[in-house]
Amino acid sequence: MTDAVLYEQDGGIVTLTLNRPEKRNPISERDVVDGLVAALGRLGADPSVRVAILTGAGSAFSSGGDLRAMQDALEERARDPGATMAYYTQGIQRIPLAFEALDVPVIAAVNGPAIGAGTDLACLCDLRIAADTARFAESFVKIGIIPGDGGAWLLPRVVGWSKACEMALTGDVVSAEEALACGLVSQVVPGAELMAASRRLAERIAVNPPQAVRATKRLLREGRFATLPSLLQLSAHAQAIAHTTAEHREALARALARTAKG
Repeated sequence: MTDAVLYEQDGGIVTLTLNRPEKRNPISERDVVDGLVAALGRLGADPSVRVAILTGAGSAFSSGGDLRAMQDALEERARDPGATMAYYTQGIQRIPLAFEALDVPVIAAVNGPAIGAGTDLACLCDLRIAADTARFAESFVKIGIIPGDGGAWLLPRVVGWSKACEMALTGDVVSAEEALACGLVSQVVPGAELMAASRRLAERIAVNPPQAVRATKRLLREGRFATLPSLLQLSAHAQAIAHTTAEHREALARALARTAKG
């Protein structure tokens, strides 16, 4: 872990904070990539973690790439495209793979601008709450590049094909209200209430049996590209395991007790 990504646990809820506010939290730098990948691995390996919240320090969620660093590397990348491929595959592309391997639900608390890879980072999370000052942009085309972090796979699955095309091909900024209307976020709240609202949502998830939550998230993710017969088979396997767990017995007993009380 590095100070580029802060990891704070309170009970079963972990808050991850991108901690480069002076640069508006870009996620293209190696220390941020390493820190975020390590934090996600730590989440998945800790059975005490029920849910995580991801946010940014300062006024931005994430500016995506560091444009000054991109400018400094222009000549080097022009000379050696192979090095640029390695820069992506060994760098920022490790982040979506780490999210894909994670069974812990993650809530994006989008506290400000989420630009380029910042929008894609929000899309990697399972739920998204935005401050009313948040803005989103799939803005790669504005600087003559493409979403190298997997955004072309992520965005259509979140907002649908037509809206994803509009965002990616124009690069236009989307307000928090527009993001709510197209399903990019599920809630918009005043900035001062963002973390409290995210915490309340996290608590609603955290009260449920943790193994069932993780298995449900995995099935939802698999369901994005599985056929119905394949998903039903995966669900049967997961359900067979769920019925054997202590948490199922305890939760069932609590539910029956509530029913008995009327």
